[in-house]
Amino acid sequence: MSERTTFVGVIGGSGIYEIEGLERAEWVSVKSPWGTPSDQVLTGSLEGVRMAFLPRHGRGHVHSPTTVPYRANIDALKRLGVTDLVSVSACGSFREDMAPGEFVIVDQFIDRTFARDKSFFGEGCVAHVSVAHPTCARLGAVAAAAAEAAGATVHLGGTYLAMEGPQFSTLAESVMYRERWGCDVIGMTNMPEAKLAREAELCYASVAMITDYDSWHPDHGEVDVTEIIKTLMGNAEKGRALAAGLPGRLGASRDRCPHGCDRALEHAVLTQPDARAPDVVARLDAVAGRVLN
Repeated sequence: MSERTTFVGVIGGSGIYEIEGLERAEWVSVKSPWGTPSDQVLTGSLEGVRMAFLPRHGRGHVHSPTTVPYRANIDALKRLGVTDLVSVSACGSFREDMAPGEFVIVDQFIDRTFARDKSFFGEGCVAHVSVAHPTCARLGAVAAAAAEAAGATVHLGGTYLAMEGPQFSTLAESVMYRERWGCDVIGMTNMPEAKLAREAELCYASVAMITDYDSWHPDHGEVDVTEIIKTLMGNAEKGRALAAGLPGRLGASRDRCPHGCDRALEHAVLTQPDARAPDVVARLDAVAGRVLN
């Protein structure tokens, strides 16, 4: 198996803008043919491993879940050389035993978003990747260990309902997602992020930090933004410690992903070479250059 250098990427939100111990920390601008990323990317190294952090909503929270430039974000991180990408985000819980303040390592999604660009591919270059298992089990286990070491109560495995937002669920929706669809948590940002990470051949893990019980719970009422922020800020220290714990657990060198995340495009591109639009191929240089060139 060929060996590569590990480059850890973290996409996160409020409270995780700083990673303790990050050496040679620098905010850098990355140009992407898919638009302007949410923000500059904080780069550096920790325990001999390169790291990059991208604020999903931009510093100051300027992007709604719908307007986050997901394609530009993933392309920018891939362009920097990121190999392993961990998403840290807030979510609501549909389970009594998954309580606010606890973390869930998501391994499945139901995508109910409808107003976002969900693929790097399309007219001019068509490709279909498998997202049957949309997260990397290897990376998820590493994230779980880092979260537990940070003092978090961690649930390994869960189904995340991705809603469009920005409004929270109605009571009827919340009950349906919980009782009929069997979802565990709900959020607004992991889709199409996970799908795009797979197209970019990145190992992707999702850490959902529970802030509330959505609106189904009879004893907790409707979602309250003030309470969400309070819980989120309480989790921020654990989130930062989780991020800081990733490099040491992953190590500076890595073999090929045992689950094939880094080879997702191997047989995915259907458009024949002589029929591919040159401008589309040019935009795909970072994401898919390995198989297109």
